[in-house]
Amino acid sequence: MLTRRTLLATGAIATVPLTSLEALAQNKKDTVVLALTLEPPGLDPTAGAASAIGEIVHYNIFETLTKINADGSVSPLLAESWEVSPDLRTTTFRLRKGVKFQNGVPFTAAAVKFSFDRAGGDKSTNKDKRTFASLTTQVVDDHTVVIINKDIDPDFLFVLGQATAIIVEPQSAATNATKPVGTGPYKLSHWSKGASITLEQWAGFRNPGALRIRRATFRFISDPAAQVAALLAGDIDAFPRVTPRSVAQFKANPRFQVVVSGSRAKTILAINHARKPLNDVRVRRAIAAAIDRKAVIDGGGDGYGIAIGSHYVPGAFGYVDTTGINPYDLDKAQKLMAEAGVKLPLELTMTLPPPPYARQGGEVIAAQLAKIGIHVKLQNVEWAQWLSATYGRKQYDLTLISHVEPFDLGNFAKPDYYWGYQSPQFNALFEQIKTAARPSDRARLLGDAQRLLAEDAAHAFLYQPQWVTVADKRLKGLWKDMPIFVNDLSALHWS
Repeated sequence: MLTRRTLLATGAIATVPLTSLEALAQNKKDTVVLALTLEPPGLDPTAGAASAIGEIVHYNIFETLTKINADGSVSPLLAESWEVSPDLRTTTFRLRKGVKFQNGVPFTAAAVKFSFDRAGGDKSTNKDKRTFASLTTQVVDDHTVVIINKDIDPDFLFVLGQATAIIVEPQSAATNATKPVGTGPYKLSHWSKGASITLEQWAGFRNPGALRIRRATFRFISDPAAQVAALLAGDIDAFPRVTPRSVAQFKANPRFQVVVSGSRAKTILAINHARKPLNDVRVRRAIAAAIDRKAVIDGGGDGYGIAIGSHYVPGAFGYVDTTGINPYDLDKAQKLMAEAGVKLPLELTMTLPPPPYARQGGEVIAAQLAKIGIHVKLQNVEWAQWLSATYGRKQYDLTLISHVEPFDLGNFAKPDYYWGYQSPQFNALFEQIKTAARPSDRARLLGDAQRLLAEDAAHAFLYQPQWVTVADKRLKGLWKDMPIFVNDLSALHWS
């Protein structure tokens, strides 16, 4: 390889064209600047529901027993291998040896037990607490752990690869939100609140030779115009899940690559069942019938979305098409409002977080609901406000939000979840889903659950979004599809 010393010694510097030197410098590039729409409230994915946390730390700072790949398959990560018992409830994991946490503490089975017991404990704030509360973790030796699940879960290995299942070091667990300590290839270098987070390659990582990115900076840009400007100016190298309104512009520019990804996300108009008259199924059905999903996809998602009728998406196991249960029908919506005896106009507030799909889609939906006498006041809030007041304290009537978790039907069985949905019939169905051993039975029950949520008009279910990533064409290793929201820096490199 040419170096400055060999060039000077041979006199070759006089004969090497400038363009060749520039190409050489480009090939050595080992930093990357990514942009995100939302800033995470902290860096501990076991302590908050925001997907923006995992977008930065998952697989980069923190690791899990298994790893979810771009195609949705599962491969070993901190666990080298595993065996599943005939009853499908007990899994024995063989753990990777020679692994350390970033504070120097060895990774052992004891850390796995601590992490899962903590995630399911009484004081847990993990959004998947219910899942971990069903687990019993037993240490066999330093590198063998047995996990017993009360339920039969065919997606268990996938669940253990999600951000809520990270393995934490007991001594540092309490401060992971601001001082994250994991086993991953990168560590936190700097957090400039409101602007950016920088990760640096960790020198103690077990396989440093596999990493081609030394430093990664995540910038936070919520304004769609500013997103486009930053890409065009070359200030950022890639923008996963960018606002798609300018896709045509980037497709026509040879500097960029445009990746359109599938998703397991559900964009919904969430309804607070604890507030009158929204606790009346006729009012919820009226709201659903008054919404033209295609217009919302075009106006809120810039055309990138597939209509859904329940909290489940095409491509997922057991999916059934429920869009015909509450179709767009203004006459039906008006009749339902009359049957419910609602005095018009009905004044409601719709809380909108910062992403453009919410702010743009909210305007479309407000105009549609006005046609049936529902006057909607749009309330724009910052992400931290949405998490604390809307999600945390349930202070809202309606809110437009994308739920991105692949397997989150169980949220409808949580009595204290922010929706306030209560259905003994759904709870019973979900218990059957969790214990169904045969795939055919599970698929049938999943279909029943989807139909029930649609008939209950648990929410106005809108669309499955398609995510757009715009990046420098020389950046390789970007995920094509996104079964979960991560930015796997170990896969990235420059051509």
